[in-house]
Amino acid sequence: MANVPENLHYSKDHEWVRVEGDIAVVGITDYAQNSLGDVVYVELPKVGEEFAANESFGSVESVKAVSEVFSPVSGTVAEVNEVLNDEPEKVNGDSYGEGWMIKVRMSNSGEVDSLLTAAEYEDFTKAETE
Repeated sequence: MANVPENLHYSKDHEWVRVEGDIAVVGITDYAQNSLGDVVYVELPKVGEEFAANESFGSVESVKAVSEVFSPVSGTVAEVNEVLNDEPEKVNGDSYGEGWMIKVRMSNSGEVDSLLTAAEYEDFTKAETE
């Protein structure tokens, strides 16, 4: 079973969110990176770009496929993980740590409440694979 940390929130598009004040740190889940295989390229937005919840903010390219990544919350990009430009494999090696993708200054922190808990996300991924 994929690693699903309890302290995060999850989307049905397989992104995770860690809330730090009014900032949402966003990345793809362990389940997603496992499904994609070896990540070879990550396309991220520019600082200052605005996204609505569930809007695509970039893409992840692996040896198997190219997948869009979606912002689980609305807001403005406050920071991008520049390390992924040179080391996209960090998404595979540490998807919840060094493999984070963007930090979003949330325009509506209440949106986090509509995301899945760790237990709900585990149930969702189990149902998806059955």
